[in-house]
Amino acid sequence: MKNFFTVGFVALAVLILSNSLYVIKETERGVMLQLGEIVNPDIPPGLHFKIPLVNTVRVFDARIQTLDSLPRPFLTLEQKALEVDSYAKWRIMDVGQFYVSTQGDTNRAAGLLAERINDGLRDQIGARNLQEVVAGERDQLMVDLTAELNETTAADLGIEVIDVRVKRIDLPDDVRSSVYERMSTERNREAQELRSRGEELAIGIRADADRQAIIFEAEAYRDAERIRGEGDATATAIYAEAYEKDPEFFAFTRSLNAYRQTFSSKADFLLLDPESDYFRYLKNGAGIQ
Repeated sequence: MKNFFTVGFVALAVLILSNSLYVIKETERGVMLQLGEIVNPDIPPGLHFKIPLVNTVRVFDARIQTLDSLPRPFLTLEQKALEVDSYAKWRIMDVGQFYVSTQGDTNRAAGLLAERINDGLRDQIGARNLQEVVAGERDQLMVDLTAELNETTAADLGIEVIDVRVKRIDLPDDVRSSVYERMSTERNREAQELRSRGEELAIGIRADADRQAIIFEAEAYRDAERIRGEGDATATAIYAEAYEKDPEFFAFTRSLNAYRQTFSSKADFLLLDPESDYFRYLKNGAGIQ
């Protein structure tokens, strides 16, 4: 009988201890309730103790969650209808406020957040025209909407909105063709501007290349003339030096070159006085008159 009570006491102690200890993971956030009232609005991760039957712990996922909204119709500034499909990334920031606002129901929190996102999209899209919503300012629209939501969701729902993005925007058939034509015109205008800018740059590059080519040619011609002049001066100096060493030999070689050039063709005729100095080396090898 004593052993039976011992076993029963140990089992009761184990049951009480198992209901007194609990663990909050790193990816979770928790609140402790005492008889329905919050006594600890943000339990840190780790092993904790609670009073069985008195304290209740509610645990929530603290990771970033995705809210995928259903496509909704919205009107632009010029009253054009659009069907926008969007999604949002959010997480719990204030666990106590989250529990008070939603009673810990994540689905209810998602529904409340979806309503606020739709209201924000309606305001942001209603303040822009069709072109700005579809192409021009979509990214800025999302940034403004995220900032606007975070001004209220943190205090009211204990939720931080990480990002809001538009997955798809469907246009009505009556405006789809006009939007596409406007976008095509805008892209053609941008392309023409880029082509004009490129042509302007090309003209400048070609003009600069032509100018540099003229400069290079002028400098090359100047250097060539200088080198040619130096060569002629050197040649003249060599000829003069050789002439000074043996003027008669120099005259003889020049006469031979003149004979060779004069009588290079059988069809050439030359009428000169036989007593001319031109024939003196032909009449006398020494060139003596």
